[in-house]
Order: sequence, then C-alpha cells, then structure tokens
Amino acid sequence: MTETPLFTGADWDFEKIQRVYDAVEQIAKAELGLVTYPNQIEVITAEQMLDAYSSIGMPLMYKHWSFGKHFARDETLYRKGMRGLAYEIVINSSPCISYIMEENSMAMQTLVIAHAAFGHNHFFKNNGLFKQWTDAKGILDYMEFAKGYVAHCEERYGHQAVEKVLDAAHALMSHGVHKYPRKRTPDLREEEKRAAERYAYQEKMFNDLWRTVPKPASTQQGSKELADRKRQLGLPEENILYFLEKMAPKLAPWQRELIRIVRKIAQYFYPQKQTKMMNEGCATFVHYTILTRLHEMGLLTDGAMLEILHSHSSVVFQPDFDDRRYSGLNPYALGFNMMSDIRRMCESPTDEDREWFPHFAGNNDPYGTLRQAWADYRDESFILQYLSPALIRKMKLFKIHDEAEAPDMAVTAIHNERGYREVRKALARSYDVAHLEPDIQIVDVDLAGDRRLIVHHLVESGMLLNEVEAVRVLRHIANLWGYEVRLLEIDPATDRVLKTYDDVAPITAL
Repeated sequence: MTETPLFTGADWDFEKIQRVYDAVEQIAKAELGLVTYPNQIEVITAEQMLDAYSSIGMPLMYKHWSFGKHFARDETLYRKGMRGLAYEIVINSSPCISYIMEENSMAMQTLVIAHAAFGHNHFFKNNGLFKQWTDAKGILDYMEFAKGYVAHCEERYGHQAVEKVLDAAHALMSHGVHKYPRKRTPDLREEEKRAAERYAYQEKMFNDLWRTVPKPASTQQGSKELADRKRQLGLPEENILYFLEKMAPKLAPWQRELIRIVRKIAQYFYPQKQTKMMNEGCATFVHYTILTRLHEMGLLTDGAMLEILHSHSSVVFQPDFDDRRYSGLNPYALGFNMMSDIRRMCESPTDEDREWFPHFAGNNDPYGTLRQAWADYRDESFILQYLSPALIRKMKLFKIHDEAEAPDMAVTAIHNERGYREVRKALARSYDVAHLEPDIQIVDVDLAGDRRLIVHHLVESGMLLNEVEAVRVLRHIANLWGYEVRLLEIDPATDRVLKTYDDVAPITAL
C-alpha cells in the first residue's frame, strides 16, 4: 500500500519543506537511530551561497580582504557557467544550521535536508573528534564576538594595522591547532568575559619573562639554563599561533586577541580536516538510505527519485586514473562505498568477510555498526579497520612505489591477502593529517642574544619545504614575533641538518 507523495512538481514552498522534513526525521530517527542537534534550515540565494563560500562557510564571519577576493573569483566562475554551487552548506553548531538555495527544486531540497540536516548533523554531534575539539553550542556566539572585536580594533587602531595581524595569522592557520588531547576547551560563549582577565595575566607574564636575560655561564650551567628556558617557554611547541599569542614580546593585547580568534577558528575546523571522507560518506549514505525508503513507501514520485539519483550518482562518481577529470579518490565515493559495504557485510557476509571482520560480519545490525564507526573513528583509522578486500577489488585499488630518481614505478601490492593489507595501510596513510602537513616546531629562543626564534622542520620521507613558500611563511612568523627567525630542516632519524633558512627578519612593524 502506497501513500500520497509528499510533493509533486519542481516548485517548493515552506509547507512542502516542513512535510518533507517530518518524513525524513521519522525515518532518520526511528529506522537509522540517528541522534542530532536541533535543526535550523535557512533558504538563501546563490549570491548568499557565494558569500558563505568566501568566508569559509561561517556565519557572522569578520571582514578580511581575502574573503572578498574569493567571492569575486567564485562569482565570476559561477556567472560564466564554469563552476556550480553546492546545494547546501551546513554549520557544526547547536542548533545545526543548514543553508539551502532557493534555486533548488523540491527534490533537491529533500535530498539536502536528508544529507545535511540529518547525515552531517548526526556526525557532528556524535563523532569523538568533534565532541573533544569543538563547542557546538558556543561557536555562533563566539563568531559574533570575534566579528565585533575585529570591527572594534579596525575603528580604534586602523584597518591596515588589523589587516597585517590577520594576514600573518591566516598564513599560519594550519600550524595553529592543538593536535593532542588537552583540557577541555571552555565554553566559547564566555570568551568575551575572559578577555580582560587574560590581558592582566599576559602583562605580568611578559614583564617577568622578557626582563630576565640569561648571563654567560659554563657549559654545564648553560645546559641547565637551556632546559629551564625551554621549560619556561613550553618548548618545543608545534602550535605556532599559540606560542606567538602567549610569548611574542612586542605584541599588544589586542593583537594577541586577534591571533587567538584565528587560532580558535582553526581549531574548530581541525576535526573536519581529519574526517572529510567519513563525514561526507555518512551524509551521502544517510540521504541515499532515507530517500530510497521514502520512494519505497510511495512518498516520493518516480520523477523526483530519478532527479535525486542523478544528483547522487554525480556526487559519488569516481573517474578512472586515465580520465581527464581524475584528481585522486573522490571522498564521497570512497566513504559511501565503504559504508554501503559495511551494511552488506552485516546483512549478507561471505566467508571472506567473516574471516576479515569477525566482530560485525553477519550481525544483522548495519545501522548500529555504522553509528559506532561514525562515533569512534576518523578517516585514517576508519580505513584501517573497515576497508574490505571485496571493496578493494571493486574499486580496483592497488599500491605503487614511485621514487623521483627511478625511471619507472613499481606495483608493490596486488589483490592477495598480503596485498589487501598493504593497500589498506597505504590508503589510510594518505588520509593521515600528520603525514599530509609538515611537522614544524618552535624549539628555542635566543634570549641571551638577539632573541632569534629557532624553528625546526622534521622532514618526512625526504620531502623538503618549497623554498619560496617557506620564506614567505617565515616572514609572517617574524612579523608576529618581532625578531629574526631561523628554520632548520632536519632528518629526524639522524638529526642531520638538510637545509637552513638563516635569519628571516620582519619587514613590517605590527
């Protein structure tokens, strides 16, 4: 027995959106067992969507010239038909905000509600990384505070002065996060109240620290002073923005607060960098499962379902390696295929599945298994735990070894038991943020001399930094630090110095 469709035709209105939302919510919670933040769905124009693109998808974002640059570029490409727009943008907040475009058809609005308001929403609320590192209830209030604070600084100190600090801080955003568990971040809604307390504490700390200059000493005494200095400064420190915010001797309190704002935003996005494949795979699997059920129940017409499947198949399309459109593995395709494969193994496992995944193969609880995976893993560990030999064969994955000096590439892992493990390990490593970004740490400060900052890059797999980009980034560090910066690229296995960037000096006074 089929029911009356939720809508017919392409046009949407708010009554239809409410009906669709209620039907999607019923399946999401009753059948898939999803647990979400309260939803807030906002309909916006294409221009507003472009504006959200330009400001890294955050509402209430402060002003910066780079956002305008991105807006002009994206708008030009969109108007010329060289780029499409996302059907939605979703904000990890409580309530969870889903922006949907008014240009969408009703079928696309249905897909977006299932994808963003329930798929992404559930992942944001339940994944361990997001629970540890982000404050969903406080982020919107914090962004409102940040926007107002930046505007206040521009009025008081001038646009150019604020811009210089933000330019330097933005250049260092990827090196402005805490990567390991620390004390839980306080409620971001209280940031404004704590600002005055931080200023008083910082003034005392900086006065005590920078009035004390070490005296010449013996080698033994010098070693002790070096250890004491590093302990006092908290070195080595890989969170460069954090160190500069706390320790840079020349920064004014308002400049430190600007760095802190950029650092907080970088920390907010850090879990998303580690879970893009899982997050998009979760949302894609959820919308596909829910909309398929709605069609089976007669709540979606065949025409609406065909439009939805056309969009879905475009999202999960994986070009072949020799296709002009190939740019690596599509995270939507890999995530969706892995989650669909987990459901297959839970419901209809083969002997191979039972051998490789005895803890869940054949348990007939696919949604419970997926909810646990969505909560407990990030991209790297999810691939290590759940990528099956069957999916490796289906996606035709194999491992190659490629060295710049060698004339040929070598296939080092194929479709056998050892090869499956090697492929899985290599693919997981390609999603490990620790191996994708350079390991750069502040290791010492020459307090007895010219207060030069010493920075080390621990080289991974012999890959040195791009010289031009390295000098530019070091210049930003020097501008915030106020003194020269020296970078040493070091082989961590032998402690051999591979390359040195000597004494990059600040070129502008903040």
